[in-house]
Amino acid sequence: MHSATAIVEGYLSGTRVDTFLARHLRSYTAWRLHRLVRAGQVTVNGMVAAPDQRVFTGESVSVRLLEPPDNLMPAEEIAFGIVFEDEWLLIVNKPAGLIIHPSGKNPSGTLTNAIQHYLDLNSDYPGQQKPGIVHRLDRDTSGVVATAKDHLSHRLLSIEFQRERIAKSYTALVDGVVKDDEGTVDLPIGRARGGASALMSCQADALDAKSSKTNYEVIERYPRHTLIRARPRTGRLHQIRVHLSTIGHPIVGDEFYGMLGALKPDRELPQPGRPAPLPISPYIDRQALHATEISFAHPITHEWQTFAAPLPDDLERAIDLVRGP
Repeated sequence: MHSATAIVEGYLSGTRVDTFLARHLRSYTAWRLHRLVRAGQVTVNGMVAAPDQRVFTGESVSVRLLEPPDNLMPAEEIAFGIVFEDEWLLIVNKPAGLIIHPSGKNPSGTLTNAIQHYLDLNSDYPGQQKPGIVHRLDRDTSGVVATAKDHLSHRLLSIEFQRERIAKSYTALVDGVVKDDEGTVDLPIGRARGGASALMSCQADALDAKSSKTNYEVIERYPRHTLIRARPRTGRLHQIRVHLSTIGHPIVGDEFYGMLGALKPDRELPQPGRPAPLPISPYIDRQALHATEISFAHPITHEWQTFAAPLPDDLERAIDLVRGP
């Protein structure tokens, strides 16, 4: 049996006690916590709480956890890198090929499952902490991802992302030699008409297009490629990939976005008895895009911090190959 205590924050003042606890104990449903309230296992300022009791700013709420969590994220041992960790945050380096969240097609084997396993190893019981991932990277984009360990950090960091007060920097290897040392792509992005639902476009017929802006600068030029640093100023799906493709410099190894924003045809799937389909790129077997840095004000200490993830080996190899002798 375990116990937990939390002090009521101002923005939760006036909520019912089981709802308040559900915010702090995210691996428990409000229904399970309501059972504990009814069983007399919850106190407010040392007094047993009533089932319909509301809590207010500054009150101390304690609960004896007689029952196990009922909203557990399956924990899986999957490798990832740790960039930074403190009491409130876990900043990780996501490897390429790993989806962020479970979904219908991918109910397991995700970064969220991997982080849950790590948190469980460092907790008193499974589900004591639950990963609060507030942004995403594409499956085949590697790099830095910010995760909150507690509900307040998760809420505050989510608000910062919604208000676009987060600075992000990506490293991309693109086709062609980029002429200008720096520039800005300021083109609306919407859903590509006639393509798969997840594909995006800057074309005039794109559906539900929203303003989008990406700054970029050249890191190094090669005979037929360029290494650039991209800084998205907005947060649209596939934004960097679509913007760079649209200006004539698609990312090396991109499966979907080709020259001048054209969508590539669906790739042939491997078939028994047939030659394997040609790789997308001879240099790398995924899009050559890496989330290098993320910067934001720490949700609790308010200190502006920058977290960086080194380039992965496959992208380093691709750069060496295009650089040439």
